[in-house]
Amino acid sequence: MPPLVTAVRRALRDAADPVKAPQMQAYMKSSMPYRGVSAPEQKRLWRDIFAAHSLDTAAAWRDAVLELWREAGFREERYAAIALASHKRYAVYRTMTALPLFEELIVTGAWWDYVDPIATRPLGELLRTYPVRMKRLLRRWARADDMWQRRAAILAQLHFKHETDLALLYDCIEPNLDSREFFLRKAIGWALRQHAWTDAREVQRYVHAHRDRLSPLSVREALKNVGPG
Repeated sequence: MPPLVTAVRRALRDAADPVKAPQMQAYMKSSMPYRGVSAPEQKRLWRDIFAAHSLDTAAAWRDAVLELWREAGFREERYAAIALASHKRYAVYRTMTALPLFEELIVTGAWWDYVDPIATRPLGELLRTYPVRMKRLLRRWARADDMWQRRAAILAQLHFKHETDLALLYDCIEPNLDSREFFLRKAIGWALRQHAWTDAREVQRYVHAHRDRLSPLSVREALKNVGPG
């Protein structure tokens, strides 16, 4: 077992809060238990542990992520896996060869607290670095059988601001406009709302043009900060 993985598990055990743990599990509707370690405390732990245990190859990084993920006994271990997968020190390892790793985390995670940070960070990073290949892949994911791949495709540009490729965003939204899935409707509204900070008029135009297909939830989310126009 990689020393980093051992350190993560030991630190979570030592920081465990048996009062918070069931509350966190209930809030996330998780079948996997929690240790009860708050998000700020997790960030502090990851910072210290990742600094103390460097991973010198892409294979070592991938193996540590998958060990934390696949063998997790508590949900915070999977949060550590996501943090390690996204860590700036290992940006050089996040090439297209890492895509199967991120896909596994998305498909097997299958819940918003796992999927969203992967979609908006590593996937978005790959999109910036390999735009031609990633645009093709995200358009395919937007029509996948797996709902979480669809959500990831919609959210991949969430932090792109003026660099948002609207054609790609709309191509990822379009196959999901008629979906009754809450998490897809929410993702559509969130992606549009985020872009409204950059171009409110364009989001208002899009919502008006697709009002007959957008769910009320998507419309509310999209226009939350800008109004109907």
